[in-house]
Amino acid sequence: MNRGVKNRGRGSTAQSVAPIRADIRFDGDTLRIVAVADTHWRPHPELGARIEELVPANILHAGDVGDLTVLRALEKHARVIAVRGNIDGHDLPDFVTIDVRSGDGTLLKILLTHVAVYGTKLRADVARVARAEDASLVVCGHSHVPFAAQENGITVFNPGSVGPRRFHLPIALGVIDVTARGVSVRHIDCETGLAWKP
Repeated sequence: MNRGVKNRGRGSTAQSVAPIRADIRFDGDTLRIVAVADTHWRPHPELGARIEELVPANILHAGDVGDLTVLRALEKHARVIAVRGNIDGHDLPDFVTIDVRSGDGTLLKILLTHVAVYGTKLRADVARVARAEDASLVVCGHSHVPFAAQENGITVFNPGSVGPRRFHLPIALGVIDVTARGVSVRHIDCETGLAWKP
């Protein structure tokens, strides 16, 4: 698990952040990454089964973990890279820049953080960090609302929450598939294992 050090204090802005760095190796035809967020101490009981079905090489946790035992349980399935959410007091970073690398170089840069949007619009301070890091994909959590949107050349992807249900929102996780031809993102309903669409 990539814990690193805290990037900033809770009251500071993202503009002064130097993200922690992580690498993911791309060695085959398709690299699969599962993205989760907002477990809030109690991940859905079907989460492990869904991850096993998807067979990811890596798992990204976009914050509001709740307890580090959640990350240890995820590590049984694949390598975990996690950031701190607003409920977390753990020694987790606020931002991680992930380089997806093949033998030919970097295929994709992902910025992983917890709070990145207002509605579905990328916050200006997070957009500055994403541009400075040359990230084309921002993975975030916080709202519990699964969505994918494009904004000024950056894909913003919230996998939704796999923790306790909030209001009428689904219990969902995200899948990021990387190939030499490009990147696709989608959502899976954690309860049923079926594709989830808004």
